[in-house]
Amino acid sequence: MNTIKAARWYAAKDIRVEETTIPQVLDKQVKIAVQFAGICGSDLHEYVHGPQLIPVDAPYPLNGHQGVTTLGHEFSGIVEEVGKAVSGISKGDRVVVEPIFKNFDSPFIGTGEYNLSEPLGFVGLSSNGGFAKYVVVEDYMVHKIPDSMSFEQGAMVEPAAVAVYAVMQSGLKLGQSILISGAGPIGLLCVQAALAAGAGKVFVTDISDARLQKAVDIGATRVINAKDKDIAQQIKTDTGVGVDVFIDAAGVQASFDTGIDSLRNGGTALLVALFTHDVVHRATNQVIREITVKGTIAYRNIFPQVISLIDSGRMPVEKLITGVIGLDDIVPLGFEALVSKPSEVKILINLNP
Repeated sequence: MNTIKAARWYAAKDIRVEETTIPQVLDKQVKIAVQFAGICGSDLHEYVHGPQLIPVDAPYPLNGHQGVTTLGHEFSGIVEEVGKAVSGISKGDRVVVEPIFKNFDSPFIGTGEYNLSEPLGFVGLSSNGGFAKYVVVEDYMVHKIPDSMSFEQGAMVEPAAVAVYAVMQSGLKLGQSILISGAGPIGLLCVQAALAAGAGKVFVTDISDARLQKAVDIGATRVINAKDKDIAQQIKTDTGVGVDVFIDAAGVQASFDTGIDSLRNGGTALLVALFTHDVVHRATNQVIREITVKGTIAYRNIFPQVISLIDSGRMPVEKLITGVIGLDDIVPLGFEALVSKPSEVKILINLNP
């Protein structure tokens, strides 16, 4: 049999579960038998508003991929086959994938800042991804996971890496306070990462009471509905001067404004959300209050630490899994559920039932 079933993106609101050709490995590539794959917010954006990161008008320069795409970049699996120039990876290895493509001609590769190399691209967006029985990736993307880590936990490593990297880049120190706007998957993973980093107080805002309850369940100090008035004043009353760090995982004007206003003078705002619209920023306010505003894209040089955090129980990411479904149900029970049910956080696809 030369085909496998895959969830393929054709256009916004047009994802089809259909037969596609089994991918073949090149010299420096690895074929993985996918076990579990998570639906990411970027997958959801492609479903609702795409194309956004999927190359449609022109091929992705690093591999020539264009058009119809098998989605999925948060996944775990078992190595099925390795290319003849691959070393250190063997058939049968339990692995997860760090799905960023590296442009080895970029000056950022030499500095270790490979997530800043251009053109930015990801498996499952700039190439066919993990919503299929088999996927082929570049060898440098593959990370082994210990036998003690479940494949479900493994499928959470990639989004957890986004959160851990954001918290690290924010400069959060032991005992400091933090506000996280947005209690979606990344926001909630930021809660876990902040707690693992030793945050003293963790505040969370969202418009969904169900997601705020999930934040409480995983250890948030205080949650506030984002529709409330005077959120910044509430936080400053609680902390005395404001939070040390603000992470925007919501990515809208209201969350940005509230977060900036909630910071103490000299605090840091870290933007991890992919903002879909421009925001107005009061630069003079930033100058007078000596606030740092910083953005992060994905992660770099962090997967081994994230795997260790999850495996040790310091980040119990499995608590954020709200559903496990089959590939055939990915649209009605996956994408549509995430669009219509705020209580859903992370839905995994079982590719090896």
